[in-house]
Amino acid sequence: MSKRHGPLVVALLYDGLCTFEFGIAAEVFGLARPEMGANWYRFASAAIEPGPLRAHGGFSILPDGGLELLDTADVIIVPGWKGVDAAVPEALVALLRSAHRRGARLASICSGAFVLAATGLLDGARVTTHWRYAQALRARFPAITVDETALYHGANNIFTSAGSAAGIDLLIDLVRCDFGPQAANSVARRIVMPAHRSGGQAQFLERPVRTRPDGAIAPLLDRVRQDLHEPWTIAGMAEEAHMSRRTFERRFVEATGQGPGDWLIAERVEAAKDILVSTKRPMEEVAAAVGFGSAHALRHHFRARIQLSPGDFRRKFANRLSAGEGVNA
Repeated sequence: MSKRHGPLVVALLYDGLCTFEFGIAAEVFGLARPEMGANWYRFASAAIEPGPLRAHGGFSILPDGGLELLDTADVIIVPGWKGVDAAVPEALVALLRSAHRRGARLASICSGAFVLAATGLLDGARVTTHWRYAQALRARFPAITVDETALYHGANNIFTSAGSAAGIDLLIDLVRCDFGPQAANSVARRIVMPAHRSGGQAQFLERPVRTRPDGAIAPLLDRVRQDLHEPWTIAGMAEEAHMSRRTFERRFVEATGQGPGDWLIAERVEAAKDILVSTKRPMEEVAAAVGFGSAHALRHHFRARIQLSPGDFRRKFANRLSAGEGVNA
């Protein structure tokens, strides 16, 4: 296979590394994927301090390089952090600021938000982290708006994600933005993850979300996803599942962690994202294809969840997908 020359993704290494958080970055961006061609990501690990470095679980770490790798990185991943009170080295802060100024994207997983917050680049922004760390992040960096109910947030080329698994959602979304929905779906299938989970979905619940929706709800989810253009209502979905509305709503929340109305809107917005970046269909057609009654309804729900209008989203991402081109290419 010819040498890859796509966007360079650099994940930070530190003593006490969060193994899972680093592992998912390496899985998404570092795994060989010949089917993606030569424009696929390059991946490297960068030690932020002298060794020896160890990761959770007793692993020793052999990095690809040091902080000099950040000078040419297109994407920098902060896979967790040593602790909410652990200082962030000034040299790392300066390099992250410099990378952002030249257009690199910065992304954190879980407690890695504390590293990005230390740069000052998140001041005035809406961010997320693991719900256990939300109050500490809020107290330490009061200029930041912390939303512990989100899986991930992103704006101005800076992205934050919640607990460890939410990092997968964010990284797959970065793939979607760079290479389109088919590439994101391919990566998601390979790691046996859903290609879409709404960035606005609450990730802390009174009781845990079931690993698999129950036998009555799961077929309905598939049916609705296949026919999003239909005028689904909560009453109609309950009838399809052969339940009373009250029972259906209770079991839907138990199965998915959110109400059926919120879930349906999120699925329609995600489907609209794929159409927007992969076609030039007018807004009325996009709205009809995903089940919003009008372009006005599409714009309303899209902006509420993505913080961009559909048109701005298309302009921002659609023209970056040709020839496998990356966002920073």
